[in-house]
Amino acid sequence: MSTPLTHRQARLRALIQTFLSERLKTKLDKLRDDDPKRALLIAQFESSTWLEEAARRVAQIQAVTHSLKPIHPDAKGTNLYHDPAALPVLEDVGSHVLGSDVAIDVVGNAAVLDVYKLLKLEDAGSTLLELSLAQDADLAVALSDAPDIAQRWMSAFASLVRPRGGLSSHTFAKQLYWPVGDDPHDDATYHLLAPLYPTSLVHRLYQVLQDDRFGEEAKAAREARKGKEWHVRPVREYSNLAVQTLGGSKPQNISQLNSERRGVNYLLASLPPVWQSRPIQPLLGSRSLFERFGWRREVRSLTEQLKRFLESDPQRNLRTRQHRDLLVDTLIEELIQFTAEMRTLEPGWSAEPTCLLSPTERAWLDQDTAQAPSAEVIAAVADAFARWLNNRLRQPLPVGDPEYLYWRKLAGEQLCQYIWETSSDA
Repeated sequence: MSTPLTHRQARLRALIQTFLSERLKTKLDKLRDDDPKRALLIAQFESSTWLEEAARRVAQIQAVTHSLKPIHPDAKGTNLYHDPAALPVLEDVGSHVLGSDVAIDVVGNAAVLDVYKLLKLEDAGSTLLELSLAQDADLAVALSDAPDIAQRWMSAFASLVRPRGGLSSHTFAKQLYWPVGDDPHDDATYHLLAPLYPTSLVHRLYQVLQDDRFGEEAKAAREARKGKEWHVRPVREYSNLAVQTLGGSKPQNISQLNSERRGVNYLLASLPPVWQSRPIQPLLGSRSLFERFGWRREVRSLTEQLKRFLESDPQRNLRTRQHRDLLVDTLIEELIQFTAEMRTLEPGWSAEPTCLLSPTERAWLDQDTAQAPSAEVIAAVADAFARWLNNRLRQPLPVGDPEYLYWRKLAGEQLCQYIWETSSDA
């Protein structure tokens, strides 16, 4: 007669059995009642059978905190698991800031991720993987009545965090020489480093940014700011945020956490500070935003470059069109930058009696009059840009309606994209 299970042992066994039952049900629901595959599936999901197979398959995956495939999808080499809580504490941001609250990633054969889903199951705050690493006696009993089989399975599951094979790099992996001595001419004073992707840290960054951008409390805080009301949560904005997509249509081929993010990896802007000699002033006393916009240093430089290029009568080919479009697109980006600067002003500035802008330009520049400018407003601004640019180029160039229509088309596309992106962030 077997020894009765303790409450904790029974709870762990029930946790495992529930997991297997739910996965079996999902598969059986896809089959007809008379399908001969049903009996085979039921046999495969017997606890002892499935766990034995899982202990064998677990060698095809590895739990990691630092991975290689995001560096290059075809790179083959070492991935590492290192407990962030055991890393040295530095002033710089790194994986050490995660502490004990860390999302572990998994790399390897995506078809074996069901084993990791089992090991992610938690009981009383500890995952089955953590219990396997600790060689927990109650987990051993819950896994099997045979102690030797249970220990073998736990050891196999615990191997999930160990590197597969010896330490190695690869042709597609990044490598860099890091000076560790005082003489840069001495080749012996360099260490060769092979940086890995800090996948657990990247996932934490993703979670924080998702919450700051789309969380319900973050949305409520932005609404409170618009209404000039107090909110307990601060509003956090991330300027010039870029998105790197890893894995294409199969993000699971990169890693488990990458799959959970649908391949999305955020890149924070790494830019030098932009110093402003004077604060941004509202457009008061000007009848058009282009009166001030046209005097910006970058704008004057770009219009002069465009004028000189067109005056040179370049050949009518693809290269000429691409260079012309690049200069015009950059001018439109300057208009968007100018717009973004004006929108940092306290909303409502265009209601001042000295503001002579048209209603359209007020709606475009003043956040108080239009949180999301209409298609008509966007079209009017694009039209005004095209007319302004033609006026700048008309002497000595014979620009007319064809050029005006083309500038308007380019401006309309970029301004629509800008409004879409800023509306999505909000």
